[in-house]
Amino acid sequence: MQNGMHTDTERCVRAVQSKDARFDGWFFTAVLTTRIYCRPSCPVVPPKPENMTFYPSAAACQQAGFRACKRCRPDTSPGSPEWNQRADLVARAMRLIADGTVDREGVPGLAARLGYSTRQIERQLLAELGAGPLALARAQRAQTARLLIETTALPMAETAFAAGFSSIRTFNDTVREVFALSPSELRNRRPRTAVLTPGTLTLRLPFRAPLNPDNLFGHLAATAVPGVEEWRAGAYRRTLRLPYGHGIVSLAPQPDHIACRLTLSDLRDLPVAISRCRRMLDLDADPVAVDDQLRTDPVLAPLVDKAPGRRVPGTVDEAEFAVRAVLGQQVSTAAARTHAARLVTAHGEPVDDPEGGLTHLFPSPEALAAVNPESLAMPHTRRTTFTTLISQLADGTLHLGVESDWSETRARLLALPGFGPWTVDVIAMRALGDPDAFLPTDLGIRRAAQELGLPSTPAALTARAAAWRPWRAYAVQYLWATDNHPINFLPV
Repeated sequence: MQNGMHTDTERCVRAVQSKDARFDGWFFTAVLTTRIYCRPSCPVVPPKPENMTFYPSAAACQQAGFRACKRCRPDTSPGSPEWNQRADLVARAMRLIADGTVDREGVPGLAARLGYSTRQIERQLLAELGAGPLALARAQRAQTARLLIETTALPMAETAFAAGFSSIRTFNDTVREVFALSPSELRNRRPRTAVLTPGTLTLRLPFRAPLNPDNLFGHLAATAVPGVEEWRAGAYRRTLRLPYGHGIVSLAPQPDHIACRLTLSDLRDLPVAISRCRRMLDLDADPVAVDDQLRTDPVLAPLVDKAPGRRVPGTVDEAEFAVRAVLGQQVSTAAARTHAARLVTAHGEPVDDPEGGLTHLFPSPEALAAVNPESLAMPHTRRTTFTTLISQLADGTLHLGVESDWSETRARLLALPGFGPWTVDVIAMRALGDPDAFLPTDLGIRRAAQELGLPSTPAALTARAAAWRPWRAYAVQYLWATDNHPINFLPV
């Protein structure tokens, strides 16, 4: 797939005519005769090609005066893979918009985080997506409103403000314009059998097939920090630190979606919580493109064919993951979990879990900055690494977020004491979301390479892996899956 696919009319028409769900989120089909826009896989009879036009975003469709299809609900498509596999300005801006930055800080706040002027950002987003940051944020608010209308019994006034609208009138006008239904009509359309639990939202998180949940949920469960995360009854559960409050999420893999249950202390955090969970589970990936590239290597091809659709497990909190990566240096996974659990108990913020099992938020860098270094049960050199990282995260010298420039952040991390290539690349892979991050020094990867007949020295393996780019982080998942040993003895 390539950026700007919506300009390839012939290819888009073929995708619509074949109802190919792999293209959902890559582009949107607007029908000139009905003034409705759809996802490529819409189940209705495809319109005539001459009546189709294509847009790169739902926001662009809405700005052009098209309404969302009531049948295929294009606003619930998986996000474009572009935004999580690229590190340029537009991709970083889109990640920030999904994280609610425009709603909380406005376009000037978005620009300040990216280090560009508002005019530069608006121009680039308009050129690539057909809509500026305000229109993109508005489309997200409309989707949030729809979720709240359909999954809660909140009064409409509370729904409007929770979705990020500044007034009831704007809320009503936007919902009617986007969905061609009033908020009350949307609520009346939900199934009468729907069970609404007060304070809890039940959602379906879509993804592009195939998705192999084994490594994804297996890794999250194996490294779960007691009190913050747990695996229970086929679902991964964890606490969430969010801009307006906190939350608890339960995520369970289903054949065609991820079942998501969210309990939030402030419903304004709904779009941020969804965005972070999607990033953690890598749900916007294009597994067909990834696997096709990796299959070109005859050694990887059988691994891909055996279990296609592996994802790269991410995180809901980049700073938290960096701290945990340092705690895991040169120790077993069990020891790293023990270290983390002690920090959580001593310095994490307590939360109430109605279902029991989860007790705290992972401590913030500011809370950890107050920890007496002498109380940390770790060697002196790693204690220095830990305290330096915490200090820079707490004072803002080092920032890890969805908008981080991958190359610049790598350089900053490598400059910290005790940060070697493994630690830097595992943070780049799982916290920053770099799909090409690679771990040639990882003992599990080297052991798998040796068993498969691949070069096992870091330099030779890196040379062989050049053909796997830009998807080396996914190759890591396939190689890790060949080894049944517990995640253990992580290098620096």
